[in-house]
Amino acid sequence: MDEQALLGLNPNADADFRQRALAYFEQLKISQDAWQVCAEALAQSIYSDDHIKFFCFQVLEHQVKFKYSELTEVQQQLIRETLVTWLQAQMLNPQPEKTFIRNKAAQVFALLFVTEYLTKWPKFFFDILSVVDLNPRGVDMYLRILMAVDAELVDRDVVHTSEASYYFALTLEARRNTLLKDTMREQCIPSLVESWYQILQNYQYNNSELTCQCLEVVGAYVSWIDLSLIANERFINMLLGHMSVEVLREEACDCLFEIVNKGMDPIDKTKLVESLCQVLQSAGLFSIDQEDDVDFLARFSKLVNGMGQALIASWTKLIKNGDMKSAQDTLQAIEAKVALMLQLLIHEDDDISSNIIGFCYDYLHILKQLSALSDQQKANVEAIMLAVMKKLTYDEEYNFENEGEDEAMFVEYRKQLKLLLDRLAQVSPELLLASVRRVFNTTLQNWQTTRFMEVEVAIRLLYMLAEALPVSHGAHFSGDVTKATALQDMMRTLVTSGVSAYQHTSVTLEFFETVVRYEKFFAVEPQHIPTVLMAFLDHRGLRHTSPKVRSRTAYLFSRFVKSLNKQMNPFIEDVLNRIQDLMELSPPENGYQALLSSDDQLFIYETAGVLIVNSEYSAERKQVLMRNLLTPLMEKFKVLLEKLMMAQDEDRQMALADCLNHAVGFASRTSKAFSNKQTVKQCGCSEVYLDCLQTFLPALSCPLQKEVLRSGVRTFLHRMIICLEEEVLPFIPSASEHMLKDCEAKDLQEFIPLINQITAKFKTQVSPFLQQMFMPLLHAIFEVLLLPAEENDQSAALEKQMLRRSYFAFLQTVTGSGMSEVIANQGAENVERVLFTVIQGAVDYPDPIAQKTCFIILSKLVELWGGKDGPVGFADFVYKHIVPACFLAPLKQTFDLADAQTVLALSECAVTLKTIHLKRGPECIQYLQQEYLPSLQVAPEIIQEFCQALQQPDAKVFKNYLKV
Repeated sequence: MDEQALLGLNPNADADFRQRALAYFEQLKISQDAWQVCAEALAQSIYSDDHIKFFCFQVLEHQVKFKYSELTEVQQQLIRETLVTWLQAQMLNPQPEKTFIRNKAAQVFALLFVTEYLTKWPKFFFDILSVVDLNPRGVDMYLRILMAVDAELVDRDVVHTSEASYYFALTLEARRNTLLKDTMREQCIPSLVESWYQILQNYQYNNSELTCQCLEVVGAYVSWIDLSLIANERFINMLLGHMSVEVLREEACDCLFEIVNKGMDPIDKTKLVESLCQVLQSAGLFSIDQEDDVDFLARFSKLVNGMGQALIASWTKLIKNGDMKSAQDTLQAIEAKVALMLQLLIHEDDDISSNIIGFCYDYLHILKQLSALSDQQKANVEAIMLAVMKKLTYDEEYNFENEGEDEAMFVEYRKQLKLLLDRLAQVSPELLLASVRRVFNTTLQNWQTTRFMEVEVAIRLLYMLAEALPVSHGAHFSGDVTKATALQDMMRTLVTSGVSAYQHTSVTLEFFETVVRYEKFFAVEPQHIPTVLMAFLDHRGLRHTSPKVRSRTAYLFSRFVKSLNKQMNPFIEDVLNRIQDLMELSPPENGYQALLSSDDQLFIYETAGVLIVNSEYSAERKQVLMRNLLTPLMEKFKVLLEKLMMAQDEDRQMALADCLNHAVGFASRTSKAFSNKQTVKQCGCSEVYLDCLQTFLPALSCPLQKEVLRSGVRTFLHRMIICLEEEVLPFIPSASEHMLKDCEAKDLQEFIPLINQITAKFKTQVSPFLQQMFMPLLHAIFEVLLLPAEENDQSAALEKQMLRRSYFAFLQTVTGSGMSEVIANQGAENVERVLFTVIQGAVDYPDPIAQKTCFIILSKLVELWGGKDGPVGFADFVYKHIVPACFLAPLKQTFDLADAQTVLALSECAVTLKTIHLKRGPECIQYLQQEYLPSLQVAPEIIQEFCQALQQPDAKVFKNYLKV
């Protein structure tokens, strides 16, 4: 072995040594006999360094996994002997090997097992057992090997293959694994189970680590071996004994969970669960309040959940089978566990509570199916409801300002509780509404003296009712009178109680979220609008001390204003005045920390736009207000653009460019209030947006920070095409010219959708412009696509792929908008070049999305030009290139019909062939029959069949034929 290279295996070695070790590992993997050196090193314990031992196992692992079939019988025997010799040495070594080495060794044993058990090593387990006997180190390795074997045979978390033939490999592997498990069940499982019993009996009081390992093995294997081998008196009694031993009970719990989880007959399952429950109960394990070990209780909760869900699954099967007597017995067994379930659900530890939610949810599902509920069942529903309400509450430790992992886990837990609440609403909507109303009213009467978490949860429950008691289009305040009255009362209390002034961010946010969710309330009681608007606009909302609250409120305020629409009329000028300072464009040099981020300001600008446009003011007044809104942006923009032109420092350039981009973005966002040109005209706002356009376009000729500036102006142009329509057209040629200068793949990718939007919208109106810029755009695209890129540069390859797709999408838009003359007028040489790129896209690139687009382009061109009066030479092109493309593309190895996009590409390929037949008639069939298909060595009967399918009037017939 290269001792120098081995030094690099140490985690503390420097990068050069580590690199050398890595290269050495690759070298050994390829080498014919290097594994033998590693085998010898392991068998004779030549190295004491842990990392070298691990390395040797890795080399052996690679040999067994990928090159085992290349070895001779003698060499295979050597690997078996090496592993057994290494195993024997484990029992004599003064110190046990490190865990990571033992795990790796177990993996190699398991790989050898799946390779040899059915053929050369049927006594695999017996040989290992004869070596290890009951030696603790040997037993440790034996149990690790069993877990590794289970991972190979059962555990689907192990990713075994990543080739394209993944599913095929998976099927082969599944068959092999089934055969291995069947053979094990016949030949060795009873002996293995006996060995587990002996290990448990031998070590349960003096070696908790081995006992837990063995329990884990039993839990893993129980899912696929005969259950009677484990679910019998001696095993269960031993497991129950472990339930009262502190160091064993968590693992024993998990093992019992796996036993309960095993698929079996519903009546047998009920009996098994019931007998387990009786014993657990008599052992005092159902007395939750006396137990303070939360780790154990979390596992116990999972076990009770498993038992509950197993009984519910049995009940469902029995009902389906019509066995009402057994179903009733099972339901009684389920009901008997509800008290325990509730104890676990209400437990202050969220993990314990979370683990029982599945049982709780499924139990409510049963109640939903019953025609009437007993008093006890109603009491259970109420108890679950109270538990959910209590558990939704934040605890004191929750960090609102800096949310970490614990907080994220509580948010997830809350989502689970929400599902329970929704299910409760399905079982008893009246009870849920009454309970929430009681909690809400009690809390809000005394909110000033109530802890924040209780106030927050009271408002949260009102918020959650909107989804728990669904209605169409938020019509909570009409229809069912009881419900509408209850919700209306609660909303009135919410907005008049003054709770919006509560000094905690969680309460503040919940207030605004709820107000927006129930915006229809303000149509019923509009007198409360000013109160809520003030809350949004002052220190409770947009001017709150917390940036998080300000940010969320900006978005919610925008939604609130949009939803109220005409009801906002009396307050428009006042609101516009109050938000004016929040819309200031803060340039980088003033050092002033704005209240809102630029993203938040977008919502404020959109709100301002909506207020102006939806108002009942005259067009003149609207125009004045819109000018007042946009003029400061235009003025700042001009000043900042001048500053950018002169800026030397790159950081300053970036800051100025960002600020310019924000100005354009804000102006774009105000236009969201308009749906089309008509509304812009009616408001008299066309002129001010044209002014904006003239102000922003000079940024395109700025040589600095091009990407940022172009991106903003492009977005603005997209909006203006919708808002100003043909009034934008005079600006497009010069804007396009600037955007095509020195551009990269991403620039072009983002520019093409703009041209597509113009083409699709204005069609022949922009034909002269398109003809003029067609080839410059194509040259820019080809230039970028032909740039050399490094072989492994994934992002460059992806950018090119996306640009290629954009290019084909552009051609599709041009041809699909009835403007093929744009291409036809580019001169014969250019037209030919374009056509060849489409053929190349259809055949050569393994990108089904692009291929589909290319076939759409080809069939459109054939439809337009493929007739007798088409351009000179096009008919030749159809037969020489388009027809072959329709056959060559599907014949490519990369054309994978398991992929949905490829199926669509094939469908468009079929359309192309159908269109050729439609335009060229019998001549096409004659060409296929007499020239093209015979040249591919296709059998005459298949040629006949193909041509018949192609001539069918129903296009579907041919598409389906082509698929087959």
